Amino acid sequence: MSIHYSRSKLYFEQVSLEKIVSSVGTPAYVYSRSRIHENLRLFENAFRRIPHLTCFAVKANSNLSVLKVLAQLGAGADIVSGGELARVRHAGFEPDKVVFAGVGKSREEIREAAKFGIRVFNAESWSEIGLLEATGRELGRVLSVALRINPGVLANTHHHIATGVPGSKFGIPLKDAAQVWRKAGRLKHIRLIGLHVHIGSQILKISPFVTALKKILELVRTIESQDSKVSLLDLGGGYGISYRTGESAIDLETLGREYARLLRGFGGTVIFEPGRFVVGNAGVLVTRVGHIKKSVGKNFAVCDAGMNDIIRPALYDAWHEIIPVAASNSRQRVLYDVVGPLCEEGDYLGRGRRLPRLGQGDLLAVLNAGAYGFTMSSNYNSRPRAVEVMVNGNRWQVIRKRETVEELMRGERI
Repeated sequence: MSIHYSRSKLYFEQVSLEKIVSSVGTPAYVYSRSRIHENLRLFENAFRRIPHLTCFAVKANSNLSVLKVLAQLGAGADIVSGGELARVRHAGFEPDKVVFAGVGKSREEIREAAKFGIRVFNAESWSEIGLLEATGRELGRVLSVALRINPGVLANTHHHIATGVPGSKFGIPLKDAAQVWRKAGRLKHIRLIGLHVHIGSQILKISPFVTALKKILELVRTIESQDSKVSLLDLGGGYGISYRTGESAIDLETLGREYARLLRGFGGTVIFEPGRFVVGNAGVLVTRVGHIKKSVGKNFAVCDAGMNDIIRPALYDAWHEIIPVAASNSRQRVLYDVVGPLCEEGDYLGRGRRLPRLGQGDLLAVLNAGAYGFTMSSNYNSRPRAVEVMVNGNRWQVIRKRETVEELMRGERI
């Protein structure tokens, strides 16, 4: 088990979190290498019936050491920016295992990705197809392109991360897709090879994925009836994990069987883009209680980690379990709002949490913080970003040092 109590202390793998933060301070992100490895193994096994390529969604966690682990394990990378392209190059991903998604690719980003030799660009609009064509012409190359399709599937998730619904900024509407394919097929510097679909994030039911794939396969039949060939299906990511005690993660084994049944007869390449599933429960955020405050019948535990360190609770009203780093023998529990230090009423880590009675200096662990934690962090209130640490068995090391205030001001001029 990656995270567990031993002798009343919270351990990640075989290292005490208390020991780590006594050296590096708080807030601190701590990741488990073995958990990342195991999660990727579980994912690959669930889709073993389908020949496929797994491209990790870099936006979930872009630390170079995390990416290096995944590259060494044979994974590919799903990127959405030039910055992420630079990271995957630095981490050692093979170019033919890199796919480039995102609605706002610039000419320079396309140029650099093409020079690197990535596998495919996932195009989101006719405008972007035009830019891909122009950049290919400029480089004297033919760029491989897949059309991202918006299938109009409602996923039961937060509206900010539902990307396959009508009216979303993502993808080409399903009703327009065949016509766009025909038009794009006449261009000389792009080569249409497939279709891409991604309907959202943190989806716990398999039915939206199955519905989306059925719609995409119907589109494949329409396209191929017009003497074109679809040789790649990028089925995206969004596979949900368990954030709450008692909540079940998505049943990937069943989804894998359904996908295998539906894809029987498809002879092309299948790509998956998991992010959260691989790294979500492989990370924790450790924070220290600075103050205990009572106000109008409420107890507040004011911590040194806030919405600048982990914005998901404020942005999505997301739930993360919060537990003490030092276990308490007392059965008494107190209801706390666990909040951050920033000057925002929305700055909280968790509201209404029953915890052992807390005191100044106590350590808390925010669980399942390995995805969309540090990557979405900011310097709001001029707060330096947290340190990042990787645990491997009984060893640990800093994989990103804590920022300093001086570093925040380095590029500024008076």
